[in-house]
Amino acid sequence: QVQLVESGGGLVQAGGSLRLSCAASGRTFRSYVMGWFRQAPGKEREFVAAIRWSGERTYYADSVKGRFTISRDNAKNTMYLQMNSLKPEDTAVYYCAATFVLGTPTRQRDYGYWGQGTQVTVAS
Repeated sequence: QVQLVESGGGLVQAGGSLRLSCAASGRTFRSYVMGWFRQAPGKEREFVAAIRWSGERTYYADSVKGRFTISRDNAKNTMYLQMNSLKPEDTAVYYCAATFVLGTPTRQRDYGYWGQGTQVTVAS
């Protein structure tokens, strides 16, 4: 099994930065893809970013391109999401996810393992 634990969320002013971490345990970190999703109140969970195990390919939602950077450190079994130029609309619970099945990195249902989420609140 895989356990995923997010951390690093909090309250930040608009324009500020925050770095989220997702620590993986219970199984090798060599999943095909790991990703970040977020869910704002009253909205569906949406894709944010994803990265392949080797790190040679990344994927971003249009809403975060140029502001967010996804990365992973396999030696530490940890994935990161560096969030810069944060906007109030970025406010959401952020979830990390992993899949060992080759699929579509942006598709929520293709991920089989999920963390508990970490709250990010961006004040205007």
